[in-house]
Amino acid sequence: MGASISVRNVAKGFHLTRRGHFSVLEDVTFKVAAGEFVALVGPSGCGKTTLLDLIAGLARPDRGQILVNDHPIEGPGLDRGVVFQQYALFPWKTALGNVEFGLEAKGVARAERKRRARAFLDLVGLGGFGDRYPHELSGGMKQRVAIARALSFDPDVLLMDEPFAALDAQTRETLQDELLRIWQRTGTTIVFITHSIDEAVYLGQRVLVMAAAPGRITHSLNVHLERDNLSEDLRSAPEFVRLRHDIWQLTHQRRPTSGAALVHAA
Repeated sequence: MGASISVRNVAKGFHLTRRGHFSVLEDVTFKVAAGEFVALVGPSGCGKTTLLDLIAGLARPDRGQILVNDHPIEGPGLDRGVVFQQYALFPWKTALGNVEFGLEAKGVARAERKRRARAFLDLVGLGGFGDRYPHELSGGMKQRVAIARALSFDPDVLLMDEPFAALDAQTRETLQDELLRIWQRTGTTIVFITHSIDEAVYLGQRVLVMAAAPGRITHSLNVHLERDNLSEDLRSAPEFVRLRHDIWQLTHQRRPTSGAALVHAA
């Protein structure tokens, strides 16, 4: 079962030489329920990846707090799995070896590691590819391995940073369906970053809309789509079309220029 996430008044910025302080995120507040699938959509530069890094514990907020199951995040942890846009696989390890990596870090015995790694490769449809190296796999297969690796050590939260952005349209849609099946089966809490409004509506139970300069959550929209039968064309459903239009309007509202996020040093 997944874990809850609470982001409270989080701010994050970076110091720019000769240009003062750049505010990436300001007063970001939202909650994700245990087992919920939340999609985050917004323009480039709104701080989506920075926010995901903060939840992953790869960076610390300047202000505010992030909690998982009411425990403050102090750094990276095996309660959170991360899937990046680039596959980030070890080229010298097989698909099976890459999935085993997280289990090894968790101290799982060798025989059990292999058993669980094979089970998760089966889960993502790569049961017959465990002995293949990354250079022998297609882009979609590599991303499946990355997802299997992130899930193998049974994280409470799965954080995904535009994991399908580099894939062709057909492979992307196939992996979207695969991810929904995995989520329905495991109950893992998922936070999914994307630039694609269609992808956000198709995957998320809820879509958080971000704006830039500085990055902040402006809207939260619930998605009510019947996903029991993924062979149906949900993208043509009236609810899907309505939400896509609403989110498009929200993301194309007039925004302040990027210079508004700069606070120049005195």
